[in-house]
Amino acid sequence: MGEQLAFDFRAPAPPIPAVVLRPHEDGRRARQDRGALGYHAGLSAEAQVVQDYERRGYAVLRKRWRGACGEIDLILQDGDALIFVEVKKSRSFDRALARLSQRQIGRLLRAGEEFAGTQPRGSLTDMRFDIALVNASGVIRVMENALGP
Repeated sequence: MGEQLAFDFRAPAPPIPAVVLRPHEDGRRARQDRGALGYHAGLSAEAQVVQDYERRGYAVLRKRWRGACGEIDLILQDGDALIFVEVKKSRSFDRALARLSQRQIGRLLRAGEEFAGTQPRGSLTDMRFDIALVNASGVIRVMENALGP
């Protein structure tokens, strides 16, 4: 019949070739991996938030709109009003909200004004700024008019 192959499990395993990285390359690669993971998690969170707003009857005008003043994750329309949405994802709602800095809020407000300037009513357009928080379980919490008076 066939030949029987024998394997001696007591023999030492052959060495596994090591990939030699310089210390700074290893850290750079880890940062790149975290950055790519964060980017894709952000895209997924934005897609979830879009579905939530669409389910509630809002029309999506733009995703990741970039102007001279900054980027807005989502721009929605409710009748004649514009809704600018900043999406933040983290392990918890509190951690997600903590990632929103005052500097970023300023950029969002300026970018919203810039986008409104492209609309027929300009800065007279009704606007609101929402913050959509997504936790590790994918649960969404929307803070409507979070940056308003």
